[in-house]
Amino acid sequence: MAGVIVRGGIGSLEQEVLAGRHRLVGDEPEGPDGHDAGPSPYDYLLAALGTCTSMTLTLYARRKQWPLETITVRLQHSRVYATDCAECETKEGRIDRIDREIALGGPLDDEQRARLLEIADRCPVHRTLTSEVSIRTRLIPGPSAAS
Repeated sequence: MAGVIVRGGIGSLEQEVLAGRHRLVGDEPEGPDGHDAGPSPYDYLLAALGTCTSMTLTLYARRKQWPLETITVRLQHSRVYATDCAECETKEGRIDRIDREIALGGPLDDEQRARLLEIADRCPVHRTLTSEVSIRTRLIPGPSAAS
């Protein structure tokens, strides 16, 4: 299994992330456990949704030959009480909320803008986050202390 590899030690929360030929760093904000050496795990989650949204809108506008010039996606993650969420199915406990704002640059008409807003919800990462997700976890042999 290739995909993404994440490595860390117990000395800090800083993590090395290998995604193909790309090397990234993950960490928590400056504090008792974090050193702010890189984005947090939720920052990476938001980045995945934001890049996928922007790419999906770009491809759709290209295919339609619409005058879309720029896309800016702003995202924020929070946890809210389910009772404060009118559109949520869950009514007890807390839920994760992602707020996504999309700014479209270019001489688009109102219908094009409305359609692009609909298309944003069709990006693959959005669909993954709003579907039932199964994460299978298993232990595999790791490096020994002598390595």
